[in-house]
Amino acid sequence: MEIWINPACSKCRSALTLLDAEGADYTVRRYLEDVPSEAEIAEVLDRLGLEPWDIVRTGEAAAGELGLKDWPREASTRGRWIGALAAHPKLIQRPIITADDGTALVARTDEAVRDALPR
Repeated sequence: MEIWINPACSKCRSALTLLDAEGADYTVRRYLEDVPSEAEIAEVLDRLGLEPWDIVRTGEAAAGELGLKDWPREASTRGRWIGALAAHPKLIQRPIITADDGTALVARTDEAVRDALPR
């Protein structure tokens, strides 16, 4: 499994602590340094079963600068949203765990982190 984190994020640190406590085998991706490509973001969105606007951190300055609240949320603009996430990775909700079984989830709670663990 892989977890996308921002080390400055308390929810990311909490998720790592829980994964360690559970003895999980995982790799860390500091997605602000190792920025995911548009293709990687699209794949993770497919695994999440979400659209790009569902994982946008709307409170970030870049969201305001881009005017994201006014962007249409429809299939025809999906690529534009994914492009914005790739160009401004701080906009990506975190942490995101991609599990070995092909699933993924936004792991903002301990319960969500536990859901990513192999059964």
